[in-house]
Amino acid sequence: MGTVRVGIVGIGNCASSLVQGVEFYRDAEPGAVGLTHPVCAGYAVGDVEFSAAFDVHTGKTGRDLSEAIWAAPNNSRAFATVPHLGVPVTEGPLADGVGRGSADRLDVRGEASLDDVVRRLKESGTHVLVNFLPVGSQAASELYARAALEAGCAFLNCIPSVVARSPQWAERFAAAGLPLAGDDLKSQFGATLIHRALVDVLRRNGVALRSTYQLLGGGNMDFWNMQDAERMADKKATKAQGMFAGGTDAAGAGAGKADGAEPQVHVGADFIPFLGDRKVAFIRVEAEAFGGTPLDIDLRMEVDDSPSAAGNVLDAVRYLKAALDRGVGGVVDAVAASVMKAAPVPLDEAATARGLAELG
Repeated sequence: MGTVRVGIVGIGNCASSLVQGVEFYRDAEPGAVGLTHPVCAGYAVGDVEFSAAFDVHTGKTGRDLSEAIWAAPNNSRAFATVPHLGVPVTEGPLADGVGRGSADRLDVRGEASLDDVVRRLKESGTHVLVNFLPVGSQAASELYARAALEAGCAFLNCIPSVVARSPQWAERFAAAGLPLAGDDLKSQFGATLIHRALVDVLRRNGVALRSTYQLLGGGNMDFWNMQDAERMADKKATKAQGMFAGGTDAAGAGAGKADGAEPQVHVGADFIPFLGDRKVAFIRVEAEAFGGTPLDIDLRMEVDDSPSAAGNVLDAVRYLKAALDRGVGGVVDAVAASVMKAAPVPLDEAATARGLAELG
């Protein structure tokens, strides 16, 4: 079916794990550990090629993508050898892509224009542009979404910025006949998935959720950025939607609440330097069971943060390329529901599977 040419915005830990993952699973057979789908919509892992890369960190720009993925402050685990890719990391526009706290830790320069990005995407023949910018980069995300539109690319928004959930952006991609999916990537097996499973099993068994929290700790730049309260606000919103498949209203109604009160929900994140790219999650659920008796659940999980995210991106870019092949424009709901915390249209598993099957 040809290739899937992928451009990446933000060459951080997630980009590193994605690039490594393509090499690691290039010739993977069904049943390969950690790989959900060796083939998506007719595209194998080995059909994925990297075509363009953008960043504003001077330690990464000008270097081949295969080298830039190891540049500090990246600290994701090395699990594959990546050959020279012949894809230089191009300087991108800065906009709001670097937070106040991060500016002191990075040597940045982002003087490129929108036209520069569009030109690079066209010259490289990029099919799908993946947004890995830091949490809170709304203006920069919109700039790259516009670049994807002008260059004729599908756009995958992996961060909490509002793009796929924006009717205006959804309409623009639909009018252009270009696929869009977002917002805020779910890990292949992470805290959001576990938390959602707990809430769902309560709902299906008539137990009323009263309160719940998710406390996260990690030592990568994503967690550093989340120390900015303004940037963290977006993450809290998408986390809530991801936990409850449509927000706390849906969770409360579905969990058999007896007194009309919505469940209390809290999400917190702390930067713990020595954890590196490991993420530790503490989840607590407080609920009301038969006869009004209490039911409490405490759970701790630990996972390498970036590799867990890369698997879902690898699936999403292949599905979006299939949508591009078929002339599908606007938000591809099945892809968004499958891999995003805050999909514009939440779908159940059966509807998601049907939508993905339609792509091939």
